[in-house]
Amino acid sequence: MGDLCIIPARGGSKRIPRKNIREFLGKPIIAYSIQTALDSGLFEEVMVSTDDLEIAKVAEGFGAIVPFLRSKEKSDDFSPLAEVVEEVLETYLTAGRTFEFICCLLPTSPLTQNSDLLEARRLLENSNFDSIRPIVPFSYPIQRAFRITEGGEVDFFFSEFSNHRSQDLEKAYHDAGQFYWFRAESGMKKGKRGAIVISEKYAQDIDTLEDWEMAEWKFKNLKQI
Repeated sequence: MGDLCIIPARGGSKRIPRKNIREFLGKPIIAYSIQTALDSGLFEEVMVSTDDLEIAKVAEGFGAIVPFLRSKEKSDDFSPLAEVVEEVLETYLTAGRTFEFICCLLPTSPLTQNSDLLEARRLLENSNFDSIRPIVPFSYPIQRAFRITEGGEVDFFFSEFSNHRSQDLEKAYHDAGQFYWFRAESGMKKGKRGAIVISEKYAQDIDTLEDWEMAEWKFKNLKQI
């Protein structure tokens, strides 16, 4: 049994239309995730789960496979990622194919490093975790976060920490939004979760055009282009 990489890329993105194949510094953004997966040498198969024929054609052009299209039921705005992945695995199982470890690699994560994929895979194999994800430290303590009331007043979310020094507060992290490794038998959402910590310079969530511009800026600086 080998490992499977699933890149989920539906066609109906709203905030950034055609987001998964929008040009990112010269090529469709999904191409970077496909290339990262292929270059890692970790996977028996790199597949794209999509409901969109144009995305399927682009994905195949960059070396991924699209053995089947995603169902309509798993292609709307409300379909959880875990259910999309589950559908893929069930379809493979019906065809008599199983895998040991699965990596769900997001299609809009051009900053993902091969070394991080490898490190997370190694940790999963050599630990009792059921899944591993990359996480990023918040740049400022979340315990000192502000809220704005309906009247426009600024107030602390956690007033009990208002007088604490930032260096004395517990460090907090957020999902890097790049990939999720998990054991096939446990599934994507079940079991004990572990993580690797990556630098903020290698992570950028892309939900808005401003996010997109920041991701391009980071990529150009990292690659010195």
